[in-house]
Amino acid sequence: MALDNLRAFLGAIDANGDLVRVGRAISVDKELTEIADRCMKSPGGGPALLFEHPTLQRGGVSRFPVAVNLFGSEQRMALALGVTHLDEIGDRIADLLNLKVPEGLFGKLAMLPKLAEVARFPPKTVGGRPPCQDTVIREQDLDLSQFPVPVCWPQDGGPYITLPGVITRDPTTGVRNVGMYRIQVIGRNEVAMHWQRHKVGAAHWREMAERRETMPVAIALGGDPASIYAASAPLPPAIDEFLFAGFLRRAPVRLAKAVTSDLEVPAEAEVVLEGYVDPREALVLEGPFGDHTGFYSLADYYPKVHITAITMRSEPIWPHTIVGRPPMEDYYLGHATERIFLPLLKLTLPEIVDLHMPAEGIFHNLVFVSIDKQYPGQAYKVMNGLWGQGLMSLAKVIVVVDKDVSVRDPREAWWVALNHIDPERDVRFTRGPIDVLDHASRGFTFGSKMGIDGTRKWKEEGFTREWPDKIEMDEETKRRVDAMWKELGIDL
Repeated sequence: MALDNLRAFLGAIDANGDLVRVGRAISVDKELTEIADRCMKSPGGGPALLFEHPTLQRGGVSRFPVAVNLFGSEQRMALALGVTHLDEIGDRIADLLNLKVPEGLFGKLAMLPKLAEVARFPPKTVGGRPPCQDTVIREQDLDLSQFPVPVCWPQDGGPYITLPGVITRDPTTGVRNVGMYRIQVIGRNEVAMHWQRHKVGAAHWREMAERRETMPVAIALGGDPASIYAASAPLPPAIDEFLFAGFLRRAPVRLAKAVTSDLEVPAEAEVVLEGYVDPREALVLEGPFGDHTGFYSLADYYPKVHITAITMRSEPIWPHTIVGRPPMEDYYLGHATERIFLPLLKLTLPEIVDLHMPAEGIFHNLVFVSIDKQYPGQAYKVMNGLWGQGLMSLAKVIVVVDKDVSVRDPREAWWVALNHIDPERDVRFTRGPIDVLDHASRGFTFGSKMGIDGTRKWKEEGFTREWPDKIEMDEETKRRVDAMWKELGIDL
């Protein structure tokens, strides 16, 4: 059954024995980060944490607990999306992509349940007072300092909202977008929105700025876990994230009309910040920020959002994530994206067997790909194809190996690739867009990329020597040793 809100998600995590409630007063000024970071660096991602009595920067204990690391393990990520294994969602997508209309009436009728399943997913707008509007704060009562918004790292420019669903609408098509961007609190009722130039929300803002029209924005915190994840997913601009969340959870997402704009917000959100961007205003300085690269991203100028209303549940929980030197919670959010969207990559690059982005590569810096190699030069075809796929265009290093290599084990992937390459022959460089957070690129959001062909080489690729086999023990010897193992007294 789908989890409808953040507290249901917390309850399910707690029932699994995977939640630690921290009863001691913990400061939101870096202390919370240090505790969560130590947990995230532990094997398996550590437990989810609920800080029941966070202390505010201005002093005093907050009325609102802070939940951290909710998505910080494979098990909790699967729980959030209602599956046992994340690959189940990829299998559902692959199944839908492979739909072919069969001949005959009975064959066509057999397809209806699958088509009906998709038709149930559009978000549903509810009437009355939704839970997210139990309390409504406006005008002179607006004060973001009452919330336990953490300062994560020593050089951060201020407190940051890090796990939001930022809701905007395309001014031309009317299509909604929900994105996850970092947001710096800069005043009682003002925040700075870090809209990277590659993001859909930034495109909406640029178009509204060209029209010189005020842009409504809603910042949702909490809601059902599938919607929280969907805000981080690299969906095409024409796909509504709440529709995708409905597909993931097999139930519609419940929405409600915002109180100060015509945007719709998650009815089950914990807190919603409603506001607007005035394109006639100057940009404001945002940052620095300790980012998921493990380095600080430098201060720069971004749009200011004026908060017009704060709505919330009667006893809200503040959802938060921390990014920094990997591995951290965001690795598991990214890993879910990797597993869920693999079938879509296979649709255009069918030779792909598997793909993995290890934590140390912070998503875009390193991608391992295994392929079913059928002809010379195919590894380069796959590299170029990936660099032409959405956010894969930001991939800095792509390593291609054969189908028998487990790319989900970086040690095995590197071992095989480094054995299989002649660097001058098998490494290719190209240029293209680079992530805005990359501090080493030659230009802002522009730089070079490297592709490594770690596949077995064919004679057409210039290899004329004999290719050796991997060292593997024969099955009979392994069977004999298995049978005697308990008698050896070796504890492994």
